[in-house]
Amino acid sequence: MEDRARAAAHASRAKSSDSDAIQRNYLTPGLAGEPIATIDNSQTFNPNIACQKTATLLELLAQPSSAGDIGSLSIARDKNLDGTFDESLTVPVPVSGVCVNGIISCQPGSWNQCRPFQWALTDSGNLKLSEVDLTALSGCYCVNNSCGANLVWGNMSAILKDLGGGVIGALTTADPRIGVAQAMIDGPVIHYTGAQTTACTANPSVTATSYRANPTAITGDADAAAQASSVFQALAGSAAGSGKAEESRSCTITREIMVKSWDYDDIIAVRGSIASITSCGTGCRRYQIRGAGSCSSSPPIYSATFDPIAPARIVSSRIVEMGADDWVQARVNGQIVGYAGKRPWLTEALPSGDCRISDDPWYNRSAIDILPQLKAGTTIVGARVRGGGGGNWGYVTVEIQVDTACEVSEQLMDLCAGYAADPACRLDSESVDSVVTFRNGVNTGLKPLPQTRLFGSGNCTVQYSRDFFERDRRYKCAVDLGGATEPDLSRGAYIIDHSTETMLADRTLASDGTVTTTTRPFALPDRGSVPACEPICKTRAPKANSEVAIDGVVGAKQNDPAGWDIFYHACTGDKQCPTGPSEEIVSACGCLDDFPEAVAMMQTVRLAGADLVCTSAAQ
Repeated sequence: MEDRARAAAHASRAKSSDSDAIQRNYLTPGLAGEPIATIDNSQTFNPNIACQKTATLLELLAQPSSAGDIGSLSIARDKNLDGTFDESLTVPVPVSGVCVNGIISCQPGSWNQCRPFQWALTDSGNLKLSEVDLTALSGCYCVNNSCGANLVWGNMSAILKDLGGGVIGALTTADPRIGVAQAMIDGPVIHYTGAQTTACTANPSVTATSYRANPTAITGDADAAAQASSVFQALAGSAAGSGKAEESRSCTITREIMVKSWDYDDIIAVRGSIASITSCGTGCRRYQIRGAGSCSSSPPIYSATFDPIAPARIVSSRIVEMGADDWVQARVNGQIVGYAGKRPWLTEALPSGDCRISDDPWYNRSAIDILPQLKAGTTIVGARVRGGGGGNWGYVTVEIQVDTACEVSEQLMDLCAGYAADPACRLDSESVDSVVTFRNGVNTGLKPLPQTRLFGSGNCTVQYSRDFFERDRRYKCAVDLGGATEPDLSRGAYIIDHSTETMLADRTLASDGTVTTTTRPFALPDRGSVPACEPICKTRAPKANSEVAIDGVVGAKQNDPAGWDIFYHACTGDKQCPTGPSEEIVSACGCLDDFPEAVAMMQTVRLAGADLVCTSAAQ
């Protein structure tokens, strides 16, 4: 029996001992529709869990430049899984840093003028890079010459996996039907084999994934499904559905603070006959609409179009000056609103008076408010110019003032409201910003100090002080199961109380109510000896501290920019440590216990997050 158990365990570990084995034996053939064998290989079957399959879902090619950056990054994708690439993207910027969900582009070979980008999809489903704050990216590290030499070629496999993983993450987030079966690296190229799973539908918005954006909706939907299910109602009314039990349910209350920066061009767009643009202060620009005139019956009109992108942030919009030699007429959306000239010109007819004269120019600096028109929508401002001879010009100057202040929004995401309002639920434990305030239903008396945190980046950095930012709660909720009959444990209690190491006692109850007691000798088989532990070894490999934070590359802030990657390996049968490339053994094979070191590291991170708060106020 022991030999059969060991053989079964060995066969199971051979097919599912690690992620590579699971992918090779189950995931890849499953998505590809190829045969999957049982653990002992005695039977095989062909699964059909993919609606569509493609040999290459995604192909990514990375080529480094002389500055160490990835100078050329090309992506080809099979959007409809028909086996043919139908989308291609060439990243238009050099890649100086790689993140789990994006990239960082800097001045080649340096960590200056850096811009973070996140992988995303357009409304039409095409890949794109969206510029974001660095705080929106995760796991970033530097790859160009400012952090070390030959980092891309020396770590090509890992960099390709991180780049491809970010792209795949964006694809599967936007379309949860996509499944990746295999990733294969060939030099500077990584290939992904994929399939459509989850739902055999042409619509990427799979209904079941809507709970990811709104987790609280699942409670009401589950109740509605239960009320309409005859199977559920039958189980609820059965003996097993009566009685009482208690369930543990976890939830969070999170404070979300979003900071958005505004530039002038984010608020208003201008196009047309603009002769010059000048600044008139913070968030203020003046546009001169200018041109040569004509003394004919149809003097030309020079127009500029002002498109309000964010009308609420437009503070002021005025025509502040008109000038001409000889005449100019200002128009807003075709309506005549002002003029400059020797006599009034407020009609469609030509003004009375000379033309083609060389005299002093005429100016009108009485401001005309056009803010209502601009806030209402696209506004066209025109300058109708009449002139000739030595003086032949006219202009209209428009001044627009906008609000470029940072926009801050705060929202409290309370996912615990349903449990808190349920009289059948009670608060069992709570952690507020890593401080335990409730444990086993009892108030610990601890309260976190108010914290100050920074949000946003660059010129839009906002400091917020709040009494808490995140609450993690667990509720115990009573589930009414009615009055189920308690099981009869008397026979088990008799066996335990009357048996010894060499004698088994039993008591049975016959159908006529007769109780019979018996005893018989028994012995447990020899279990043999087992090792005290699975022998493991600890190794380390040198690495460059190229991780990136808001303040720059981590290695640039350290006295020694070199560091170590720590690895743990299961030893071979002859107690040899299977070291990888560039690894050196720190601790040889044995029963290693690094738990105190791990606890110290986790405690350091926790205390750093709780105490190292940058603030200008005395605490």
